[in-house]
Amino acid sequence: MDNGSKKQEMFSKMQERKSEVKIVRKIVAIIAIVFVLLLVIVGFLGYNYVKSALKPVDPDSTKTIAVEVPIGSSLSSISTLLEKKGVIKDARVFKYYAKFKNESQFQAGTYDLTKAMTLDELIESLKTGKVYRKPVFTMTIPEGLTLEQIGNIVEKKTPYTQKEFMDLVTSDAFVQKMMANYPELVTDAVLADNIRYDLEGYLFPATYSYFEEKPSLESIVEEMIGAMDKVVKNYSDLLAEKQMSVHQLVTFASLLEEEATAQTDRETIASVFYNRLDQGMPLQTDPTVLYALGSHKNRVLYEDLEVENAYNTYKNKGLPPGPIAGAGKSSIEAALNPSSTDYLYFLADKEGVNHFSKTYDEHLQKVEKYLRKPE
Repeated sequence: MDNGSKKQEMFSKMQERKSEVKIVRKIVAIIAIVFVLLLVIVGFLGYNYVKSALKPVDPDSTKTIAVEVPIGSSLSSISTLLEKKGVIKDARVFKYYAKFKNESQFQAGTYDLTKAMTLDELIESLKTGKVYRKPVFTMTIPEGLTLEQIGNIVEKKTPYTQKEFMDLVTSDAFVQKMMANYPELVTDAVLADNIRYDLEGYLFPATYSYFEEKPSLESIVEEMIGAMDKVVKNYSDLLAEKQMSVHQLVTFASLLEEEATAQTDRETIASVFYNRLDQGMPLQTDPTVLYALGSHKNRVLYEDLEVENAYNTYKNKGLPPGPIAGAGKSSIEAALNPSSTDYLYFLADKEGVNHFSKTYDEHLQKVEKYLRKPE
């Protein structure tokens, strides 16, 4: 083989080697790119999974799930239990999240949890021993409000109008449904012909928390009725002892609520009403006149006392046909546990302090002393 052939052969081999190196480099580059892409994909999927696991399993769920945490349970076992019950998506994520928050001291007990709870809400619940959820919004219904006034609050705090609220609470179908759902509370007594609104006084005044932006109007109202049902059931024995119906109780309590001031002794006012009822005297309480008139006034005039209306306790003896407002727990308890007195009259002075009297002459003297004295 001559020198020219040898050079040609060496050149060919060098070219082959260069080609092989290029191919190897391409393969390495492709493998590196694929590896990086896999890392990115795995990282992205892992990030999304963890992000998802940090959120509630089902934000719209309202169904409660009973979870019993045994005494001595570790964070790992509690995490596994929550995942098994479907309250969380991943036990490991919950475990490491709790550790990151430096939370591990949880209380044993039975919890009614939901899939809508956040990890923070679950941790707070397990720490305190009480189910905790952060509400989307709250709505406070003060004591002593009529249905129409409650409707105004509903309109301000929810997407529903006062008219929509009143249409629902005065709907025959809804009233019948509440009678079926709460038969011990909402009885046939609410259907009397002379009652203005069947469900007046049956929505318990309290602060209510909501965990969705737009709960149904029916669920909002039913929760208030359910709250009243729970409160009244606590006094079933006392009601039976006094031979008093639930309707009479919420009616009587509503009168106390409307007569109450910040310094009022509800039990003593209750004793005045009971004493009057026992003696066949009309209750003569101004709030019933205002309810009969259907308007608020700072002062009830003598001509107002003559209004012909079933709610006017100046013209009619006994309790009015139904409640005139929503009564709170203190007024309900006062209606069932009145003071023992001989008082038949009372008045509130200009500072809201109540003065009680046993006779009409004594009452007139206090009217002169506290209400007609010069400024």
